[in-house]
Amino acid sequence: MIFGLKIKNITFILLGSAIFSFGIVHFNMQNNLGEGGFTGITLLLYFLWEWDPAITNIILNIPVFFIGWKFLGRNTFLYTIIGTFAVSIFLYIFQIKPFPTYLQSDMTLAALFAGVFIGVGLGIIFRYGGTTGGVDIIARLVHKYAGWSMGKTMFLFDFIVITTSVFTILELVEGMYTLVAVYIAARVIDFIQEGAYSARGATIISSHSKDIATKINNEMDRGVTVLSGKGSFTGENRDVLYCIVGRNEIVRLKNIINAIDPHAFVAVSSVHDVVGEGFTLDENKNPIED
Repeated sequence: MIFGLKIKNITFILLGSAIFSFGIVHFNMQNNLGEGGFTGITLLLYFLWEWDPAITNIILNIPVFFIGWKFLGRNTFLYTIIGTFAVSIFLYIFQIKPFPTYLQSDMTLAALFAGVFIGVGLGIIFRYGGTTGGVDIIARLVHKYAGWSMGKTMFLFDFIVITTSVFTILELVEGMYTLVAVYIAARVIDFIQEGAYSARGATIISSHSKDIATKINNEMDRGVTVLSGKGSFTGENRDVLYCIVGRNEIVRLKNIINAIDPHAFVAVSSVHDVVGEGFTLDENKNPIED
């Protein structure tokens, strides 16, 4: 812990900042692709007058820091300070001797990589409690008070900035490829925010529910929740089982169900993020280290 901040969070925020900055320098700046939010403004100033994004990023974010201090918690604000300055530092470092990507002839690939690097970088920063300032802070506030996903909020701001860029410096085709990159980044951000780990949730309706639940408990060491259900057509009362397993365990779960009741009704759905015993907590309710 440093001033109440987790070293793990700081490490991943720095990692996310490095990935984000790498994408900006090597895919956006080299291929004349814009961005949204404050980053888009810094790129616009770079394309127009060659102002260093590492410096303009700090200058533009100073007023936003006051908003962050007022509306965000102490830790989030400090993580934001770290993320913002880390982005500027990495932007400066990567500009010293960037390696050419030679993607001017394949703008689709340039937009794809720009979106992935920016999305992964920001997604990591968000997941570990930080932002990179600017629209990131606004997106976090909207997410907190209005329930909008960060990716959706950022896409709206990005669209406004990109439209302005098209009318000033970017060609129409470059603006269109920029929108592709921004859309990909937004989807990647939401994916990382919701959880990269994908489990499976199974709803099981069977006349042998007790036997199935017991076998899942004993052989798979997974908990099963028993819900009370009633058939709308037959009017019969019947237990409904709900169980969450890892993606690699779903075949084993189906085999257990099929061995006891081949006629059981089973509905399987994707679960993007799981918190609790067996996933983030051990049997003693202690956090499982990543």
